[in-house]
Amino acid sequence: MTDAPAGPAAAAAAADGPGEVPPRQGLALAALILVAAVANLNLAVANVALPDIGKAFDASQTDLNLVAVGYSLGLAASVLYLGAVGDRYGRKLMLIIGVCAAVPASILAATAPSVAVLIVARLAGGLSAGLAYPTTLALITALWSGPGRTRSIALWSGLGGAISALGPLTAGALLEHFWWGSVFLITLPLAAVALVMALVFVPAHVHETSDPVDHLGGVLSVVLVASIVLAINFAPVPNEGAVVLGLAVLALAAGAGFFIRQRRARNPLYDLAVAGRRIFWVAACAGIIVFGTLMGAMFVGQQFLQNVLDYSSVESGAAILPAALLMVVVAPRSAKLVEVRGARFTLLVGYAFCLLGFLTMLSLWTEHSPYWQVGLGYGLVGIGVGFAGTPASHSLTGSVPVTRAGMASGTADLQRDLGGAIMQSILGALLAAGYTAAIAAAIAGSPQANQISDGVQSQLQKSFGSAEDVAARYPQYSSQITAAARSSFLDGADWAYGAGIIAIVAGATLVYFRFPRREEEQELLARYRAEDTGEPVPAGAAAAAPAAPAGTAG
Repeated sequence: MTDAPAGPAAAAAAADGPGEVPPRQGLALAALILVAAVANLNLAVANVALPDIGKAFDASQTDLNLVAVGYSLGLAASVLYLGAVGDRYGRKLMLIIGVCAAVPASILAATAPSVAVLIVARLAGGLSAGLAYPTTLALITALWSGPGRTRSIALWSGLGGAISALGPLTAGALLEHFWWGSVFLITLPLAAVALVMALVFVPAHVHETSDPVDHLGGVLSVVLVASIVLAINFAPVPNEGAVVLGLAVLALAAGAGFFIRQRRARNPLYDLAVAGRRIFWVAACAGIIVFGTLMGAMFVGQQFLQNVLDYSSVESGAAILPAALLMVVVAPRSAKLVEVRGARFTLLVGYAFCLLGFLTMLSLWTEHSPYWQVGLGYGLVGIGVGFAGTPASHSLTGSVPVTRAGMASGTADLQRDLGGAIMQSILGALLAAGYTAAIAAAIAGSPQANQISDGVQSQLQKSFGSAEDVAARYPQYSSQITAAARSSFLDGADWAYGAGIIAIVAGATLVYFRFPRREEEQELLARYRAEDTGEPVPAGAAAAAPAAPAGTAG
């Protein structure tokens, strides 16, 4: 065996491991990005249709939150389990099944006769994405290495985020001419193209494992994530304290069971020793926050544009274009910045732009905001996600063995999906609570307060859409009701933006103090690879920290 390379540069070269680049690598990467796009589009299209869905079903704000978060809930709850299944039984097989399963889930959502069926359809769509989406990044990890992997992840992340942001524009155009369910059919043509390209160009059985899957751990992970997200969603709902408490207890029990299971299992679903590596867990937490801010901004922003600024569905979808375009422009530059300055610096740049975006929303978004203020807020968040997305995903895939690519990919997907689900749930809960508190105060302070029945008051507090329905029934008070509802929505939105700012500051603080600088990062990655392969630890990595037993966290 030759001597191990010395120094940080050589350590970085050793860290990624060998990839088996497919013969038609451009088409293979395009196929993987298209498959990811099917999931990304389905994740985003519901937001622009929420006002129409609320009117069609007389849905509460909590119902709308569950419609919005249902897809990401199904995806987030299943990615760890299904990523491991793909590592064992074939990533390409899982990818194909997932794309095919997305079709009936989309049709069910489009034709749902009630909001409850729509929520179930969204959940089923998320589960289908859980079959396909984790395998896209796992295959990129297995097929590319070094700078080629960084560039591929940058394109996967940037284009995926941009396609997600373009979803509302396409959905808005459909809503101008068709019913609300049409937005869930957008992905059907894309799914057909992605399926053919995946069958033809994506190779099968690359760096997969023969170890058995920890099915018990998989079930516990599903219960854990699902109960956390649902508890957050039901927290602001009146008279649902027992449900929230039950979900919280279930989450604690599932979390404890999952931790114990992963410590004892011969082949754990989620290797806690690998997850304890500093680069891995800090990148995972950082990505959850940064991708969550994008989904949270889109979730609250779409309702703000239509409810407060009275944008049409097309106009509100088009308003997101700055975020989509800037993510595509910034992603390749992010890949170069990771190579030159390291993941820590690039993550902090992304966080700075996300913070500026949310500060813009909090301070400038009012009921009289011109478009440049709206576009500025979205654009800043788009730049932030464009910069931070690549290092958040790349750091995960670089710090695990290639046979554990499903674990890294599942975690990277959790960044988007769990981050989106949690941030949408938290921001949605605060939006609902803030709206309800503000409209209740407005009712109490109204000269006609004693004339408002309990039933009407309940309708006014239910959601902005319900308040509009009340305004339509009482035209003599229409302007006052609408003005109060808009003002109350803005109060709730400010609560949501404030929570987003706190989350961004917390994430940036974690990255600043805990993520290693470039030289130490390269040495740690080389040390991780040596531990995973049994090769000698490179001299630069050995100098960075004492040699550790294989699998020990660093």
